[in-house]
Amino acid sequence: MSALPAISVLLPVRDGAPWLPEAILSLAAQTESDFEVVAVDDGSTDRTAEILKDWASSDPRVRVLRQQASGIVVALERARLEARGRWLARMDADDVCAPNRLARQREHMEQDRSLGACGTFVRYFPRDRVRAGARRYEAWMNASSTRSELERELFVECPIAHPTLFARAEAVRAIGGYRDRGWPEDYDLVLRLWASGAGLEKVPEVLVHWRERPQRLSRTSPTYADGAFVRCKVHFLRETLLGRHRAVVWGAGPVGKAFARALRRAGTEVAAFVEVDPRKVGQEIHGARVVDTRAGLGLDGFHLAAVGQPGARAEIRRILASSGRRETSDFIAVA
Repeated sequence: MSALPAISVLLPVRDGAPWLPEAILSLAAQTESDFEVVAVDDGSTDRTAEILKDWASSDPRVRVLRQQASGIVVALERARLEARGRWLARMDADDVCAPNRLARQREHMEQDRSLGACGTFVRYFPRDRVRAGARRYEAWMNASSTRSELERELFVECPIAHPTLFARAEAVRAIGGYRDRGWPEDYDLVLRLWASGAGLEKVPEVLVHWRERPQRLSRTSPTYADGAFVRCKVHFLRETLLGRHRAVVWGAGPVGKAFARALRRAGTEVAAFVEVDPRKVGQEIHGARVVDTRAGLGLDGFHLAAVGQPGARAEIRRILASSGRRETSDFIAVA
């Protein structure tokens, strides 16, 4: 093993005692041994500190940092700044890695220097707690792995589950690391990596098991509420694909309306809503008229397929592509 570790595993934790031992065992079982763990105890009040101390005393690859409860973004950025590896791997204290996770992701990244980060497929557990919505989300996450597939889905949701992230430390450093903008820090990081030109892919294997529990931060914090996601997406759309173009919003349902409101607040003109439902055609929403498909195809601007249902999204993609428009150049799906 080299003097400096190849991989730094960033492990923020607060009150993770019930699940931390299982996460530790999964890291100890990695077939790739050239890594360090930078564990940040973010103000835990349970046995987390004791568990981490025992782990570090038995494994010299583990470094433990303690701080007052400051939140996950502060903990992540502290871990990143302390990391010594040329690769950064994320891990949550309540998740479990497959034994070959780090080895497979390192191998995947080393094969293509244009990649800035990669993720993996995921599986929620324990299965008896995984509801239908989470199963659909898991299926969506595991349906894309190539660079073009991830780019097509980038504004539907974050296509890389944060606990699976494996990134070049240099690429993350170049974009300024983790930051708090009032929306999901993981999505913000992935979108900035993509906007910087760094390639994104996934190893098409289930290498991380994602624990389902109601107390997960993504279920309880306003940072991960629907409105925060929309603000994040609109910000990066305006910075990249949308630019100074006006928006043509396909879908006058809840998703389309939410995006139109956020776009207008940010200063982007909404040219029109496009609807396949004839009952909505002719209405006016947020100052924009609702037109039919034929009229929508005649409108200049960047087109957003803003619907929540995958079937409707696929149909809008088909219509726009058949008109000669190119996905990611002329239109993108959002949700």
